Amino acid sequence: MSKCSTPDRGRPLAGLRLAIDCMPVLTREAMLDGVLASQRIIAGAYVDGEGGVCPMLAAHRRGGRTDFISFARSWDRFTRARGIARVVTERELAILISQLEDSLSESSGIELDRAIADHRRLRGERMGRLRGLLDGMEPRAEITARRLRPRARAKALRLAART
Repeated sequence: MSKCSTPDRGRPLAGLRLAIDCMPVLTREAMLDGVLASQRIIAGAYVDGEGGVCPMLAAHRRGGRTDFISFARSWDRFTRARGIARVVTERELAILISQLEDSLSESSGIELDRAIADHRRLRGERMGRLRGLLDGMEPRAEITARRLRPRARAKALRLAART
């Protein structure tokens, strides 16, 4: 089990910090911006009927499009919101903001989201080279396909195995 998936049930603040540290940097930045800009931050639900949003939705609205359920669980555990939506206290909000700021200030230069972006870029380049090679190739003979009955398919497979 990875560090980011290990719940810390006995220490809710430690669990919240762990969940924050495991989020991509872009999501943490978006969450901090969203929390600072929102009028009503809530716990216990994604939204409430009065315009309140959870920190993860605030991040989504600011471009941090990560679905990170362990943050939601640790946030609700930290705020002791047992499925009942409520506005967070000033203290809870101040702690969330300070944890986000601390996490961002301590983030290393090697981040998972940057590594994923590099991997996708390299994969795209490799696929582009492969497409270029395939574009220059022409089929050597006409390709035909037909559906065979089960016995005929078995016979064709046996013949193909011999050659």
